[in-house]
Amino acid sequence: MTRLTKRQVDASEARQSDYFVWDDDLPGFGLRVFASGKKSYLIQYRALGRTRRYTIGLHGVWTPETARQEAKVLLGRIASGDNPSEERLLDHKSITIKELCNLYLADLQAGLILGKGGRPKKASTILTDTGRIERHIIPLLGVRRVKDLTKAEVNRLMKDIIAGKSRISVKTKKLRGKSIVKGGPGTATRTIGLLGGILTYAVEAGIIEHNPTHGLKKPKYSVRTRRLSEDEYRIMGDMLRDAAKNEKYLITIQIIRQIALTGCRRGEIIGLKWDEVDTAASCLRLKDSKEGASVRPIGLPVVEFLEARREKIKSDYVFPGIVSDAAFGSFPNHWEELFKKSKLSDVTPHVLRHSFASIANDLGYTEVTIAALMGHSKGSVTSKYIHTMDTALVMAADNIAGYIQGLIEGIKFKHTAYSFDRESRKSSLSQFLMSAQAVSHEEPSQNTAA
Repeated sequence: MTRLTKRQVDASEARQSDYFVWDDDLPGFGLRVFASGKKSYLIQYRALGRTRRYTIGLHGVWTPETARQEAKVLLGRIASGDNPSEERLLDHKSITIKELCNLYLADLQAGLILGKGGRPKKASTILTDTGRIERHIIPLLGVRRVKDLTKAEVNRLMKDIIAGKSRISVKTKKLRGKSIVKGGPGTATRTIGLLGGILTYAVEAGIIEHNPTHGLKKPKYSVRTRRLSEDEYRIMGDMLRDAAKNEKYLITIQIIRQIALTGCRRGEIIGLKWDEVDTAASCLRLKDSKEGASVRPIGLPVVEFLEARREKIKSDYVFPGIVSDAAFGSFPNHWEELFKKSKLSDVTPHVLRHSFASIANDLGYTEVTIAALMGHSKGSVTSKYIHTMDTALVMAADNIAGYIQGLIEGIKFKHTAYSFDRESRKSSLSQFLMSAQAVSHEEPSQNTAA
């Protein structure tokens, strides 16, 4: 007779797939050994014509003896007509929105909730999702039972967030820091989208059968069209040169310039590491951008800046913090100090990214080229097939970065967009073919004897 003992449980090693070790002394009581190495005690029984399993708990929290005593109690209840597995399922289905959110957040932190491209959500996204759950969903809907939630209640939640009913000032971990939660249409749309994901998680877990957020009409995102004009680039250049007189702003000024010249996101430049910089190929090989790994062409002004800076900076980061060897952290405060009371008070770092794309469009570059320069996951279908760096992209990055740098330095260009005039194109093609022919004549024939 095999009786489960601590020695036997400890000796049960993980295999490629889960397996069970049954106790012959108490039929129906056993141990499940997961492929991950985790072990749990359970009972197996039949009820309503079906075999059912009921997990007692994890080994470590439970011992073989305490689990056996619990199994005896449960098997006794089953003999008298109870069905503990079904009861647990019913209890599971009666959880509240708050309890569901806690389950979701636990799996989110464990990397089990996947985002774009089937990848675990990033730390920044997890932080944002947690804030929306704790500041909007739980305060307004937390006590409601998941299985009783209706589309009308979700719609009311959306309207309450738009109206600012969840408005609150929250103290943050930073010294004297606080976060002001305002609500509004944009916040409502994003929060309802997150709630939809949480309820889909509940559907997959068997807690509910239908997602009440499906088909709900949400406010549309406001499309941000703000871009810098050529005169505003020159105003920004004057502001940066004036700010450079104060040494504390020097790194921030460098970051601003590189965002403007590359079209990268703020976090991609602030957190840039030297092992992501490939000046020989004129590109940044970002390991963890918003879209995952991403290769970005960079223009000659950026290449020259990075090569000069590499000789001075010993940190892993291109823009390290002043005190610790981490990414520069003062950028948000410095940006506010420089821009808040200026003529460009409505400009954000994202406006610089949008302006980069707009300048590229002004110079005649196609949507496909601009998408490749900026690392967009969306855009035309063709852009999905651009994987490697080529001369055309590097030249485009050179031209756009050079043009923007000229504007920041105060140069006034006589701007002409790319012409589709047939004669101009014929002339350009003729020059290219003549150049290619001249090069081919200079190369020795492969058949010529050495």
